[in-house]
Amino acid sequence: MTQLLKAGQGLVTPEMTAVAASEKMAVENLCLLVATGEVVIPANRNHAGLKPLGIGKSLRTKVNANIGNSQEFPDAEAEVKKMRAAIEAGADAVMDLSTGGDPAEIRKLLLPDCPLPFGTVPVYQVAVEARRRSIPFVDLTASEMIDCVAGQAEEGVDFMTIHAGLTRGALRSLQAQGRITGIVSRGGALMVAWMLRNESENPYFAEFDRILDICRQHDVTLSLGDGLRPGCLADGTDRAQVHELLVLGELVDRCRRAGVQVMVEGPGHLPLSQVAVNVQLQKSLCRQAPFYVLGPLVTDIAPGYDHISAAIGGAAAAAAGADFLCYVTATEHLGLPNAADVREGVMAARIAAHAGDIAKGLPGALDWDLAMARARRDLDWQKQEKLCLDPQAFRARRRGRETSTGEACSMCGDYCVFKVLDGVFEQR
Repeated sequence: MTQLLKAGQGLVTPEMTAVAASEKMAVENLCLLVATGEVVIPANRNHAGLKPLGIGKSLRTKVNANIGNSQEFPDAEAEVKKMRAAIEAGADAVMDLSTGGDPAEIRKLLLPDCPLPFGTVPVYQVAVEARRRSIPFVDLTASEMIDCVAGQAEEGVDFMTIHAGLTRGALRSLQAQGRITGIVSRGGALMVAWMLRNESENPYFAEFDRILDICRQHDVTLSLGDGLRPGCLADGTDRAQVHELLVLGELVDRCRRAGVQVMVEGPGHLPLSQVAVNVQLQKSLCRQAPFYVLGPLVTDIAPGYDHISAAIGGAAAAAAGADFLCYVTATEHLGLPNAADVREGVMAARIAAHAGDIAKGLPGALDWDLAMARARRDLDWQKQEKLCLDPQAFRARRRGRETSTGEACSMCGDYCVFKVLDGVFEQR
């Protein structure tokens, strides 16, 4: 049985026990949240060595790191380095989005050494294999697409992005409206091309019950992809996006009835003023399913700094109730990230997630900041290094910038406020 089905029977699993301990909450409360679908625990029973992770209501906001090669940079070993960089930087989950080389072989390198929940987008592998066979993607059968889902489930993939909400009805809504950037989801673009060429419904929607059977068998968590997510601020929260979200809400119901864990993906690019509205809309239409957002990026003009734009949007999303932030690297819109970009992207997203947790009053979230504030007041540099999010960056930026006494920082020196006012208030 899946985590969802067991929780519905009041059965506490080892995974629930581990997650409850890490989140410092009563396991009985966590079990209830898993039973309602408000929390998911992606834990494919075939993924050996997995450290269980909970995503959803009342839990710490989690961060995912996308890795994966491309046709231009097919080096599989580089993806191993990226995964290690993501893990070392504190990512909570990893997704392999490889579209170069052999994705199945890359997973064989990554999965056995990944203690984090591991995600994929199966349609990418379908497209890569079609290219290797010199077959147009639009000529593939629905069975070939579903078979790939089954194969990855057997390998141990914990969660999968499936673009099942991009129906012919959603596509008509897009065509009637028009957009500046159109479809920016690779998976969504592939499915639209297939639907238009074959004049048929999206196979992932038409064969959704088969997908549910596969996921229930292996306890794969479905991540319902937003194939019509906005690719620029001007396209945010338009009719096409909302049409797909309505379908995703219906698919959430089908997942839960089938005993399959499910979360829902969201935008994308949004004006800052629309971020909270999008979270609230998703939570309402999708019955409080965990919400997984890409950023969102709150401006379109920051190539090279998109990790900052995404962190701003991610903090706002987390504060409004988003549960899972997909990081964005500085190379978004520019090229394939390297290991250093991955590390930087994870750190930016972790800042956003933590800021959101403080804003929504997550119990204990502020304790970390209070400890840092006290260490800073006491000019305790060793404790500050230990407490900070990124000790490596702390050391690198402080090295060579200390004062001669090693007490205050070199920006203020003897004019450090903590030194100037040391003991003043106690004397009054």
